[in-house]
Amino acid sequence: MKRTLMKIGLVVGCLVLVAAIQPDAPPSVAQIVALDECDPTSFNLAIGPDFCKNVALAPLGYATTIQDLFDKAAAGTPDPKWDFEPDVLSIKKGTTVSVVDQGGEPHTFTEVEQFGGGFIPGLNSGQSPVPECAAGFNDIAVAKTRVIQGSTSLFTGLSRGTHYFQCCLHPWMRVKVEVK
Repeated sequence: MKRTLMKIGLVVGCLVLVAAIQPDAPPSVAQIVALDECDPTSFNLAIGPDFCKNVALAPLGYATTIQDLFDKAAAGTPDPKWDFEPDVLSIKKGTTVSVVDQGGEPHTFTEVEQFGGGFIPGLNSGQSPVPECAAGFNDIAVAKTRVIQGSTSLFTGLSRGTHYFQCCLHPWMRVKVEVK
């Protein structure tokens, strides 16, 4: 009996020791990708030099001109190539959300109470701007959510529940993040 207890104690002690020296699990990261197909020629002419940096598909004719972007939004059919992927993300509490802008122009990843319009009236497809986006970059809270082309922004500390994020420039770019 004494030997059995010693063996059990030895096994338990080894398990405790192994658990104590195990490195902490790295924090979990989930990625969202911002995509757009801005046409550098028309966007840079209208907004300013070097605004649209889309080099991947524009030379092949797959880019959206600034006029097409506004026309499609006005018709209530915003360009589906301008999107956050995935549209719905389920994560565990404590997970970091990494938003990578792989498009040609800046976006915001702004948490909103409910989806709606952004701060550029011509891109709202008839929706009213949501309060969180209405002031545009004059609101530091919106400015802090800007994701510049080619960059990554990290979002941490999301509480349990459902969170809604949209681009305040292109408000049809939306993601629902469910935190378990």
